[in-house]
Amino acid sequence: MVRQERAVHTRRTILSAAAKVFEGRGYQAATISEILTTAGVTKGALYFHFPSKEHLAQGVLHEQDQWLPIPERACKVQELIDTVVLHAYRLQTDSMVRAGVRLSLDQQAHGLDRSGPFARWAEIVRDLLEKARAQGELLPNVVPDETADAMVGAFAGVQAMSQAVCDYQDLLRRISHLLRHILPSVAVPSVLASVDFSESRGETISTELRTLMAEERTAAVG
Repeated sequence: MVRQERAVHTRRTILSAAAKVFEGRGYQAATISEILTTAGVTKGALYFHFPSKEHLAQGVLHEQDQWLPIPERACKVQELIDTVVLHAYRLQTDSMVRAGVRLSLDQQAHGLDRSGPFARWAEIVRDLLEKARAQGELLPNVVPDETADAMVGAFAGVQAMSQAVCDYQDLLRRISHLLRHILPSVAVPSVLASVDFSESRGETISTELRTLMAEERTAAVG
């Protein structure tokens, strides 16, 4: 058990170091030696967990998704909003998420499959839109597949603009504005009147999830 915990800790240390290097330098310029120095681990330990730089990058891309799902909401449009604004909040506060997003958008990352995060996000959004439609929350002309792709693409563009302009400092405001522009063409007016897509919503959801995780850890120990 101790050996397993040590392995998990080492893997996490390596991924955190890789995220820092990828975020700062991009995929092509990042080197294994720099990641090793940042992580403070041996070459053998790194290659045990990640055989190549590409495996490291894929590990970072996957790690950004390792978060409890949004608690189920009665209103699926609100659940969709909460999912989007939480990701925006994590971009501001979590270096692993920022590194994953940079890798996803890095057009110089030749040989790296960057499609995974886009496909996963499109699937998440599409699933929530399908559930919202089943509950009568969407306008009749909405096609979930098309709307999901449009929302994921719009989010990617807005976050890239925020990063370039002010290193994500205004991201929550920009995402709130994005939702206010997109959702009137997606959700019925009565639903829009009851949802919350304020700038502070992301932090509220993050606090909610941290409380849930703490409760789960306490229950597991008990």
